[in-house]
Amino acid sequence: MKHILVIDLQRGEPTSPGRDGTRTLSFAGNEIEIKHVGCDGDVERARELIAQYDGQVDAMALEGMPAQLKLGNITHAHELGTQLRAIATQTPVVDGSGVRDGLERWAVMLADRAQPGIFAEKFILMVPGVNHSGLADEIAKHSPAMRYADPFVFFNLPDFPGVGSKQTLEQVAAPTLEQLARLPFKRVHPLAGTPHAHRAESPFEHADVLVGDIGAIRRYAPHELKRKTIVVESATEADIADLKARGASIVVTLMPGLDERGALGDLPASVLEAIFVACRTNTALSLNEDTYLDMMANLDWTPHIRYLRADEAGVNKFAFVIHPLNVAFIHQNKLLKWTKYLPDDLVEATAAYFPPLYLSKITGAQSPTTGQRVEGYLFSLGATPRQMMQHNEKFTYTRLNQAARMAERMGARIMGLGAFTSVVGDAGITVANESDIAITSGNSLTVAATLEAAKQAVIQMGATDLTRGKVMIVGATGSIGSVCARLLAQAIHDVVLVSIEPAKLIELKRTIQNETPGAQVTIALRADELIGECDLIVTATSAFGQRVVDITKCKPGAVICDVARPPDINTAEAALRPDVLVIESGEVLIPGDIDFGYDIGLPPKTSYACLAETCLLAMEGRFEDYTLGRNIEMERVKEIYRLFKKHQFKLAGLRSFGKYITAEDVAVKRALAEELRADAERFANVKRETSKQLAKIPASSKGVRVSNNGWKKWLAIGVGAGIIGAIAMRPRTLH
Repeated sequence: MKHILVIDLQRGEPTSPGRDGTRTLSFAGNEIEIKHVGCDGDVERARELIAQYDGQVDAMALEGMPAQLKLGNITHAHELGTQLRAIATQTPVVDGSGVRDGLERWAVMLADRAQPGIFAEKFILMVPGVNHSGLADEIAKHSPAMRYADPFVFFNLPDFPGVGSKQTLEQVAAPTLEQLARLPFKRVHPLAGTPHAHRAESPFEHADVLVGDIGAIRRYAPHELKRKTIVVESATEADIADLKARGASIVVTLMPGLDERGALGDLPASVLEAIFVACRTNTALSLNEDTYLDMMANLDWTPHIRYLRADEAGVNKFAFVIHPLNVAFIHQNKLLKWTKYLPDDLVEATAAYFPPLYLSKITGAQSPTTGQRVEGYLFSLGATPRQMMQHNEKFTYTRLNQAARMAERMGARIMGLGAFTSVVGDAGITVANESDIAITSGNSLTVAATLEAAKQAVIQMGATDLTRGKVMIVGATGSIGSVCARLLAQAIHDVVLVSIEPAKLIELKRTIQNETPGAQVTIALRADELIGECDLIVTATSAFGQRVVDITKCKPGAVICDVARPPDINTAEAALRPDVLVIESGEVLIPGDIDFGYDIGLPPKTSYACLAETCLLAMEGRFEDYTLGRNIEMERVKEIYRLFKKHQFKLAGLRSFGKYITAEDVAVKRALAEELRADAERFANVKRETSKQLAKIPASSKGVRVSNNGWKKWLAIGVGAGIIGAIAMRPRTLH
């Protein structure tokens, strides 16, 4: 059996197993007895213990009594610590410095692997940074926002701008360590005494993650630690109980728990180093980092990650980005109601420059099948679709990347792109490449929900055999239109593909004919000539300022499924043909008591399919880039529909221009359609008259007409500076 003595700066009274007592554990095939003795800050008592046990044990660990102080790249010897290590002539005396950096770096990697995004984009405060240089370097890879609490906890400095920044710390590291080296060990290695010893509170309050020593955090952090993540070298159950009582959300211990994989890391680095020393097979090996690294490689472990709040434990988180579909949505925002007194073009152009805004927390989603709970965060860009089209792609990418970083900071592990954000540029690929968070456009479930909604609508309008019908897809070469066309061809066999891209039309036709032999595929650059033959028309375009389809030419009882957001068909056009059923793409009911916390433009508890896909992937634990680019994989559509069924998502009722379609509505349309089918002359007159009326309705799509008021952009920037400032400076509640 190996024997280790731990001499702890901690007070002498027993506090937990392993404190002032004996503990036995196994490591690398060795039984190890660890005797723990506290010296209550008395250095002379530590000297006596070292001299007494020299040659009697295999290794001694000095906890809280380092021989060297390291901050960043600067190192300074601590005279007392150096003297203590030199007392023993037979037994190695260690203080954890040999293994701390390596284990903490590795632990951060393993923790991020176990809980992706746990550190991403968070505001991090090192408490302290002294003797945690490796940890600081590794965790800084996950967030650019890191400060050091050393000036506050050691020297009680006020929180002035720049104090505690890495740049400032590098300038004062040497004198800081020189001063610390002259202080008692209790000042260098703070112990968990009375909570909230007087120190500046703002650095702690601003931080999302407190990283460092459990004693310093418990002693110097404010009493209120609501929703903080605490990352420490080691902790006891008593430490965790204190953090839980103070409102902390998560505790991560970085040292291996040797009792079992993933166990609480309650042994500090000094004890781990002593164990390595005692268990090394070749006692002639130098006690350096290379020797320890070889022993670390034999560890099979994960850092201990414990959720302290029942409402957050096991909750998967996602984010979703929306934007105003037109300027009226901007006026509806409670902070921007006053903008209705300004010219709409000015407001629309100005809002495009807004940074992403946090809108609300989405709560209540839960799978009836697995019990997995899900929460989401809703963000909004300020640009309307027209503004996104008028700016270059990078304009929108930049704001989406900002939203992704905000989402990561709040704990989301996947972000969905709503409406036009999913079609700008390369449909999410660039955003995914530039973000650490997983990205999906949501278009796989949009396709699946659209086809299911279209199927239900056609059946309600009287179709008995869908395979004998004819379907048109307008915008067929787009990301949603192309996969809709391929799937519809498998079900209906007679499809008309409409697009303004002739080369892609030819390619899509050949793809469908190869996938579905026997399918009849017609291609066209315009919908007008063939629309009268089709029972179902699916529109999925990004067109602006033009008439996408001429509804007056539709056959009686036709169904138009308008997938585009904003829609391709407007209410005035639809009113011309009351026998034609115009529906929105399929909306979804998410299981659970869902609350979006914000009016997303749908009835309560009803979600857009793209938002529902993001929630569904989080529910399944699929934190991966899922639907990206313009070539949606058919297998992904089929897979997401299987997950849709697995977790008991449901299609919402059919809607037309924001209103649910009732059985009475459908009955009226079917009756009108029957009358027109039975009277060819009457139908011809209807088409003639409605065509004249349609000519009086300005051509538009997405609810707007083309506007080229480029000069207004610069006026908008000037006038809108105050608006942007007000939005950016307003208090934000992130949880």
